[in-house]
Amino acid sequence: MDLAIFAQVIANGILTGGLYALIAVGLTLIFGVMRVINFVHGETLMLGSYLTYFLFTLYGIDPFLSLPLAICALFVLGVAIQRFFINPVIDAPHLNQILLTFGLVLIIQNLALILWSGNYISMTTRYSAISLKFGPLSVGLTRVLGLIIAVFLTVLLTLALKRTEWGKAVRAVTQDREAAMLMGVNVNRVNMVAFGVGSAMGGAGGVVTSMIMYTFPLVGMLFVLKAFAIVVLGGFGSIAGAVVGSLILGLTESLVTHYVPRGSGWAEGVSFAVLVLILVVRPKGLFYAE
Repeated sequence: MDLAIFAQVIANGILTGGLYALIAVGLTLIFGVMRVINFVHGETLMLGSYLTYFLFTLYGIDPFLSLPLAICALFVLGVAIQRFFINPVIDAPHLNQILLTFGLVLIIQNLALILWSGNYISMTTRYSAISLKFGPLSVGLTRVLGLIIAVFLTVLLTLALKRTEWGKAVRAVTQDREAAMLMGVNVNRVNMVAFGVGSAMGGAGGVVTSMIMYTFPLVGMLFVLKAFAIVVLGGFGSIAGAVVGSLILGLTESLVTHYVPRGSGWAEGVSFAVLVLILVVRPKGLFYAE
């Protein structure tokens, strides 16, 4: 085995896992707080990707400089979705929640198709083709910056959950909603902010994906299915589990793509097979949050 090639494959897997983590962490926050199965999370990525594209092509705003705008815009959208659509079914059976969020997915996707067509679009910046050399490794600058964004936002969210009053309220609601209400926690506000923050993480994922792949109205569905697999693998409600699950999925896809014949076609199938095997051993995921 060529160790240099193996190291390159591992590096590619870590970079891919970082992107997955950026999306999965937002999804696991929403589920951990609200216990809502949120399929519309993928559309926050899609909208963040389109927002980044239009800011760049129409106004010349660098994609990474548009990150704060995308985060703010998707936070507001997330709060609105939670307030007017999710909140009425928050205590309904999971099937009702699934149908509602999937219906919102179809609405948003079709609006995107009407407004922007189904064409694949991409953008090229002055640094899109730049690669960084780390010994025998060569990685794209945009992918490295995407990993840095994922690490920064995940650490920031973790610190917010552990050291702020909002974070304490989130943990209280996650552990026992009724007890939190009795202790004076405004559960509705916690839910709205948590949904907004989760959506903002999805929007940040859209900024990164717009730099490394095509943008089109169905791109969110590609990622949300993987994000759900990651959240299940890591343990519903566990941010650490979402990060570890993302790395497992990213590394598995990278290894299969390179070392298995016709691996690009097998990568996703094998990744989900690994998910099944792990869940057979640990049905509640690797880091299940009780």
